[in-house]
Amino acid sequence: MTAQLAVPSHIDITDALARLYVFLAQSMDHCGSEVARINYSNADVQSHLASAKATVMDMLAVNQVVQAKVEQECNHVHSLIITCLENGVEKGFAQDALKVERATLKHKTMALSDLLAVFRSA
Repeated sequence: MTAQLAVPSHIDITDALARLYVFLAQSMDHCGSEVARINYSNADVQSHLASAKATVMDMLAVNQVVQAKVEQECNHVHSLIITCLENGVEKGFAQDALKVERATLKHKTMALSDLLAVFRSA
C-alpha cells in the first residue's frame, strides 16, 4: 500500500505565506521601533517567525524553486536586521534597505490577504 502525501491547499499555502510575511514585518518593526520592542518581546517575535517559516517551508517542499526564494527572502531580511543592530558603517545603508523591504513586504502581505479573501469566498 502506498502512502499518499497530504498536499496543502492553495488556501492553506496562501494563509501560511501571509502569516510568515506578517511575522517578518514584525521582526523588521522590532528592529527599528522602540514602541514595537515594548509591545512584544523579541523572543515572541522570533518564535512566531520560526514557526511560520517552518510551516511554509514544509508546505513548499514540493516546489524547490519557490521554497528557495522564500528562504532567500527570509535570510536577506535577517541579514539586514542584524546589520541594523550593529554600529558599523553599513548600518545606515541597511536601515534604508530595510525600509524598502518593509514596504515591499507590506504590498505582498496585502496582495496575499486579498487573494486569501477571494479564495475563501469561492
